[in-house]
Amino acid sequence: MFSRSSHHPHTPAPQAYRRRNPRTALRLGLVVLLALAATVLGPTAPPKARAADTYRDVYHFTVPDHWKNDPQRPIYVNGAFQYYYLYNADYDQTVGTAWRMATTTDNVVFQDQGIAAPKKTNANYDLWSGSTVVDTNNTAGFGAGAIVMLVTQMDHPTAGQIANGSGPQAQFLWFSTDGGRNFRPYGDTPVIPNAGRADFRDPKVLWDAGRQRWVLLATEGDRIGFFTSPDLKNWTWASDSVHTGLGSLECPDLFQLRADDGTLHWVLGMSANGYLTGAPNTYAYWTGTFNGTTFIPDSTAPRWLDHGFDWYGGVTWEDPAAPLDHRFAMAWMNNWAYPHTTPTWTNDGFNGTDSITRQISLKHYPDGYALASQPVAALASHATRTTSLGTVTVNGSTPLSYHGNAYQLDADVSWTSLDNVGVQLRVSADGTRHADAGIYHDYSYLNRAQTGSPDTTGQHQESHAPWDRTKTSAHLKILVDRTTIEYFLDDGRYVHSSEVFANPADGGINLFASGGAATFTNLTITEFANVAQRPAKPLADFEGTSYGAGWTTTGSFAGTAPSAEILTGSVGKQVLDTFAGADAATGTITSAGFTIDRNSLHFLIAGGNHPLGQPGATSVNLLVNGQPVRTATGNDTGVLRPVSWDLSTLQGQTAQIQILDDATGNWGHLITDQFVLSD
Repeated sequence: MFSRSSHHPHTPAPQAYRRRNPRTALRLGLVVLLALAATVLGPTAPPKARAADTYRDVYHFTVPDHWKNDPQRPIYVNGAFQYYYLYNADYDQTVGTAWRMATTTDNVVFQDQGIAAPKKTNANYDLWSGSTVVDTNNTAGFGAGAIVMLVTQMDHPTAGQIANGSGPQAQFLWFSTDGGRNFRPYGDTPVIPNAGRADFRDPKVLWDAGRQRWVLLATEGDRIGFFTSPDLKNWTWASDSVHTGLGSLECPDLFQLRADDGTLHWVLGMSANGYLTGAPNTYAYWTGTFNGTTFIPDSTAPRWLDHGFDWYGGVTWEDPAAPLDHRFAMAWMNNWAYPHTTPTWTNDGFNGTDSITRQISLKHYPDGYALASQPVAALASHATRTTSLGTVTVNGSTPLSYHGNAYQLDADVSWTSLDNVGVQLRVSADGTRHADAGIYHDYSYLNRAQTGSPDTTGQHQESHAPWDRTKTSAHLKILVDRTTIEYFLDDGRYVHSSEVFANPADGGINLFASGGAATFTNLTITEFANVAQRPAKPLADFEGTSYGAGWTTTGSFAGTAPSAEILTGSVGKQVLDTFAGADAATGTITSAGFTIDRNSLHFLIAGGNHPLGQPGATSVNLLVNGQPVRTATGNDTGVLRPVSWDLSTLQGQTAQIQILDDATGNWGHLITDQFVLSD
């Protein structure tokens, strides 16, 4: 059963390229794809699965609900990484993505912070991919340290263009003055108009310190356009980098790394459809030089950061502790050939899983410079159990005693002569279903044809990467989670990442070798803690005709409602403002009771600086049992600033938000907005 005939290498055929943003796939194929998924994976609306049967990955990032696709490059702010991604709360009924944010300190455990940039905020409808930067030097004029976003939107699309996602793609500027929690569009006019391009998207911005200016990359079909700017608002075209034969390019990337031999190199990356040439459609990259306007590759042929089927829209970001020595990387584990074929939607109410975060480094090999990947080191700190299985010699098939569907397998494998060696994963009790990770002659492979493949065309079943057949040993590191397999070989120059929707009950592992014997040593299974996020809980945004359900008012504020104001730092079109026609207005506005079940409360505040406890206070208070346990006041300006309260010691208690205004003199009012509970 371990002969070469048991594997089925795919033979790619020409196929239409699918736009990565869900608008096209949803509008043109959602009904067909979901029906097909139901046929392959089960009925479209079964009862919710028991916790033990869930398809939500244990130690990978998953969207809390509904849909996610492209990751956006994380940025480092106040000791944490802020990770944004495309999110559709209306999946699977209507299309259009917002930017949702999660934070992390170790790139393994993420905390959901809710929507940071909502869709349908301006005339350009929803937000596609882009990037954020910290404008440390206030080049854009929004304040030193403002977070500035360059993002693709359709430029004033018509209703018909919204319906099919065909509006002209252009680059728009959004900005945040509260540390990246909430973004506002800088008008409806693009900072880089379309100029007649059919494809023009995914702006990636970086700071060119040597020339003291910004550089932006945008994909334009078969090329990457380079632009420069002094202020993030005014952009000048600089050059194009053309890469034919890879379909419509997306999600560009540019960074500098120091190789293991001490030399510095630039790396240009992008998501590309390599199937057109028999290569992957993951993250293609080139090493080369960059002179501030033009990237010059070392060779015309790309290398690939992943050789599997489901590592798309990849992003890399800087490690602040060693910015030139290595970077982090992650991608969306899905494929636009089958984006909706998943049991996670009907069973668990979400569709969107990311790869494990990797640490990537640049190494010098006999054939040139290439990136190598390993799971981020912090993953090990979340291990809950390690099982050592010792040394096993195999000639044929040997089952292991361990069973599970979420773990990391490590093994050193050696042999003298053989045809095929590897590991069968997610093996069913009768042995008929399994996914195979192995080495055969001159290539490594990951084959999912016998279990849980989301692809029904037969084209995306077995991925390949080169292997030096003169070698007689290898290190295997295989990350298995409930819906994903990531296979790192040796130092991680070659990796295979693919979705595998195996039956939750299938948890067997078999070692195999054919054409000779193989010895597996240092065989170890590591399990990890569940890192699923608790969704952020918006408590009030004041965008309606009242303060919110259950809110009460006293004094001058009886019968009042949110005020239509757009202020510096505000979110949306309305705020809570106690001015009520004059600073003399006094009273309280108090929320309904809520349970404190997250670790932090975030909100925005402006207005009078009159702390609680002084005569004529203007303060936001958190009440528990009617008594204030947290309080904040304004700073005598109309600029809303962010406030975050640590609620970790108040878990499980019932609380209320109270806006108190007892002041009648100068700055005798308070302005607040956007109350959100999160971890």
